[in-house]
Amino acid sequence: MSEGSGVFRRTAAIAGHTGDHRGAVKLLDHAEPSTRATALGALARMGALAESTVRSALEDPSPVVRRRAAALAIGYPNVSLLAVLADADEEVAEQAAWACGEREVAEPAVVETLSRLARTHPSPRCREAAVAALGAIGSESGLAAILDATADRATVRRRAVIALAPFSGPEVDAALARAVGDRDWQVRQAAEDQLGASDVT
Repeated sequence: MSEGSGVFRRTAAIAGHTGDHRGAVKLLDHAEPSTRATALGALARMGALAESTVRSALEDPSPVVRRRAAALAIGYPNVSLLAVLADADEEVAEQAAWACGEREVAEPAVVETLSRLARTHPSPRCREAAVAALGAIGSESGLAAILDATADRATVRRRAVIALAPFSGPEVDAALARAVGDRDWQVRQAAEDQLGASDVT
């Protein structure tokens, strides 16, 4: 990033703190992706980020902008995240998955898409984010993917055990029992915490 582009990015950031709506909007079309992403954040900070702007940013050619837009889309339930869940950039897909889990209501088809990501995405971080989102959503239709994730790599297994919190039943009990004997201590600890919480309730 050149020194000049850094100046514009700082200008965009300052706009968010000073309420310079016009200045922030102007920088949404800047050539530098980090400036466009910062302008999005500036508009969000001043409560002036339009739904249409979020949609457009999710289709930006730069993953830097799409990732920022996915994070900001949490507060825009009418803006679909399905396309960015399938983004070619794994950091965008990861952010989109986390965002889905932060929304109050899951959009149609998102549980199915997250379940597919949790099972098949080549990035462990994306699989972990998808599993976490499925746990946060708490839909029974996502339980099978969470259970499958308890056999993934350690970071995903730990997240899957935590994601089982909203669920109950023999399959969940069996998964937690297996996790208590997991070779990874964090997975074991997460399972013990879950079982301890269920004993209390």
